[in-house]
Amino acid sequence: MNKMDYDRALYYTHRSQWDNLLILMVRTSDQFLSKKIEQFLHAYHFEHDYSVIETTLFSLLRYIDHANESLENEPQDEPMYSLS
Repeated sequence: MNKMDYDRALYYTHRSQWDNLLILMVRTSDQFLSKKIEQFLHAYHFEHDYSVIETTLFSLLRYIDHANESLENEPQDEPMYSLS
């Protein structure tokens, strides 16, 4: 998983940069993130009920938060060589 993808998704969503969010949806290797972005963009463009748009947006944001937290909790790899 790439932490940069989650940061970009959050930034693009916050700034309403839907074109960049669509590009991220295609390029990310995280299929769950891609699906959440797809569901949100589809609801945003085609849904007339604001509560559905809000639900998909919150679902996307919850997943981004969950993914960031799981990346922070992963053990960091020790460097193979020490410079000291």
